[in-house]
Parts: sequence; structure tokens; C-alpha cells
Amino acid sequence: MSSSDVEATRSDAAIVDAAIASRRANRAFTQAPVPRQMIADILQVASRSPSGSNTQPWQVYVLTGASRSALVAKVCAAHDAIRANAPEALEYHEEYDYYPEKWTSPYIERRRENGWGLYGLLGIGKTEKDKMHAQLQRNFKFFDAPVGLMFTVDRVLGRGALLDYGTFLQSVMVAARGRGLHTCPQQAWNLFHKIILPHIGAGANEMLVCGMALGYADDSALVNTFHTPRVPVADFAHWLE
Repeated sequence: MSSSDVEATRSDAAIVDAAIASRRANRAFTQAPVPRQMIADILQVASRSPSGSNTQPWQVYVLTGASRSALVAKVCAAHDAIRANAPEALEYHEEYDYYPEKWTSPYIERRRENGWGLYGLLGIGKTEKDKMHAQLQRNFKFFDAPVGLMFTVDRVLGRGALLDYGTFLQSVMVAARGRGLHTCPQQAWNLFHKIILPHIGAGANEMLVCGMALGYADDSALVNTFHTPRVPVADFAHWLE
């Protein structure tokens, strides 16, 4: 490898590393529009993600304009109705277990650190239920991002398809960062799949995997100063020689 090739490789690595390291769950966006071709380019790049036997299990629904606004209104209304009438919550459930039924260490500590770190930054106390409800509902407004993405998978596929989906979602987020955009992957939408799937025209064979907000970050928003910590490599890597 020539010296120029070495330098090019180092430069490429720095660009990729920067895109991955700068990715965050962005929770406030500007109203600046995202060109349709840019979204298509991101999805095209992400389609190169690996999948078992090249099954490519992803289906993506891109919501902008009126379709986005209508979904936001429907889900926010359902979210408010649950708060006003607790039994109504029984109507909604997730189709797959994203979180464990019982939290154990160290995951419960990390979850609490994340939740109370964010709420503490926003000045939301543990007893302020109205503020908590409003902050959670920000999810169902895509945090004001002009683009909402919904991801579905064919129900006939196995658990491995969700593993494949993770690589695809990461590719979407990294490709977005490479274009100066930010994202927020959102499991919160899963509770309302009964509303979302008919709205986006998904088939009966499709299951909602998650949603995602896409757009340009509002760098003036306090919430976007929140950055989650990561444990060091030594805590999760096991070297066998």
C-alpha cells in the first residue's frame, strides 16, 4: 500500500468514525426541509446493510407534510386518552418485547441514569406527571422533525430479521450524519401500532419495528446538550488469545 493509500484510508476512517461518534438521539429539530432525493440516497446506502441470506427484511414508510401531521394528531390524541382514562391503555400493546419484563443490574441503573439525566436537564421532577407526559409526547411529534420514518418487518420472519434490522437502522443514522442530518430512533411508537400501520398502508403481514425522526438538529435547544455516556471497551470486550 502506497503512502497516499495509507493517508486516504486514515481519512476515510476518520470520516466514518466521526459520523458514528456524533450520532445521538436528537430530541429537537428545526423546520428546515430535507430534500426527498437526500432521503432516497440515505436509504439506498443503508440498503447495503447485511442480512441473513440477503433477505433484506426492511420496509420503510417516509412521512412528510400532511401524512406526518395526521399521524401525529392521531397518536397524540390516543396518548392523551390513555392518560385521561387508564383502562383505555389496555387497547394498546407492543407486538414484541423491546424491554425485559424484569429489569436487572447493570441495565436498570443505566436506564435510570438515562431517564433522570434527561429529565433533570429539563427540570422535570419525579412527581411532575404533567411535564413527564408532555415530554414523552414529544416522541409522537417526531420532536418537530419534518420527516418521520416508520419501519416494518414481515411477521413470517424470525428473530434474526430484527438483528438484521439493527444494522439497517444504524446505517440509516450514520448515512444521515454524513449528510449533516440528525435522527432519533423511537421505540415509543410501537405501543400505537394499531393506529400507525393502517395509517401508513402497511399490509396485514407487517409488524412495526420502530419509528425514527429525521431532520436538522436545533442546536439552540437545551435538550440537545444531553449526551448519554458509554462504558469503556474494557467493560464489555473479552480478549481470548
